Amino acid sequence: MRGGGRTALTEHGDRRPGERAVPKMRHLEQRTRVGLIVVLTGNGKGKTTSALGMALRAVGHRQRVCIIQFMKGDLYTGEIDGLKWLHPLVEFHQTGKGFCGIQGNPYPYHEHRANAQCAIELARERCQSGHFDLVILDEINNALKLGLVDLPQVVELLDSKPPEQHLVLTGRDAHPEVCRRAHTVTEMREIKHAYRDGIEPQSGIDC
Repeated sequence: MRGGGRTALTEHGDRRPGERAVPKMRHLEQRTRVGLIVVLTGNGKGKTTSALGMALRAVGHRQRVCIIQFMKGDLYTGEIDGLKWLHPLVEFHQTGKGFCGIQGNPYPYHEHRANAQCAIELARERCQSGHFDLVILDEINNALKLGLVDLPQVVELLDSKPPEQHLVLTGRDAHPEVCRRAHTVTEMREIKHAYRDGIEPQSGIDC
């Protein structure tokens, strides 16, 4: 394919005259699978986006993925329809009623907590099912910070997951105990954001 970084080949796999060679693609050898706990936190953009990138990468390896969004649910985002193209390898759930306490959100606290409790139970069931190689709990850190789920519930989820299953937790203000149990913790730090310049969220980038 021209312009995409790889060389177009003839039907017999030979290079066309004048085109450059491309190294043969290699696969990294994984001797042992270790189920990782990954935390994506911080006030910068990219936490959910990074987690969705992991989902895409997992699907490329024919791995099964479950994504549960704890807070989002009252606003359309592109992944809602985009992930349908990855069915049946990806299972996607939106369980929230939007961001609790944010101005303009009409739902009372007890409704947010009730939905988050359903989400944590769904997460426990999906993790324990043994069906998924990767489970993504989007915005669970926010839910924990707001008291919509409780720390013992999250700790139990981390401690009881299958040993070969990857678990990703996103959202601001990750709890220190969650970070302590994680193998990888990444903090997204905002340096600049278009929103500060009055630019509204852009589809395909922000939503």
